Amino acid sequence: MSLRTGRTAVIGMALGMLILAGGCAKLREHRGYMVDEILVSSVQPGVDNRDSVQETLGRPTFTGQFDQHDWFYVSRNTRQLAFSDPKPIAQTVLHVRFDDAGNVVSVERTGLEKIASITPTSDKTPTLGRSRGFFDELFGNIGTVGAGGVGGGGDTGP
Repeated sequence: MSLRTGRTAVIGMALGMLILAGGCAKLREHRGYMVDEILVSSVQPGVDNRDSVQETLGRPTFTGQFDQHDWFYVSRNTRQLAFSDPKPIAQTVLHVRFDDAGNVVSVERTGLEKIASITPTSDKTPTLGRSRGFFDELFGNIGTVGAGGVGGGGDTGP
C-alpha cells in the first residue's frame, strides 16, 4: 500500500506543479488604435483634410492639448509575465498635423523611441523643515502654551 500511496503523492505533486506553472504564462495585450498600413499610407499632405482623415482613419486617440491642429493615433503592444509590470514591445504613434484651413500639413510616425522610462529614487518625498517624530508631534506643545515671550501674549507695556 505504501508504494501506491507514494505514487499517488508524486502524481498529485506533478499535477499541482503543472497547474502552478500554468499561471506563469506570458500575457500579450494590444491597446489603442488598430494600425492599417494601407489606410495610413493613403493619408497625404496637401491632398487630405480633417474630414477625409476622419473618414479614413476614424476619430483620433487624442488631439493636441494646446493646439487643436494636431491629431494623434496611438497603438501599443505589451507583454507581461505573471504578476510583473507590463513591458511595451511595440508602439506606433501616428501624428497628423493640420494647417489653419484644416488641410493635412504632415504625417509623422514614431515608435518605441519616444517611451520614457522613469525610475523613482526613493519612497519618501523630501520636504523642507524639521524632521519630527510621532512623540515630538504629540507632546511638542507641552509647556509652550501661555509661556511668556513665545506666543502673541497680551503684554503691551507701560
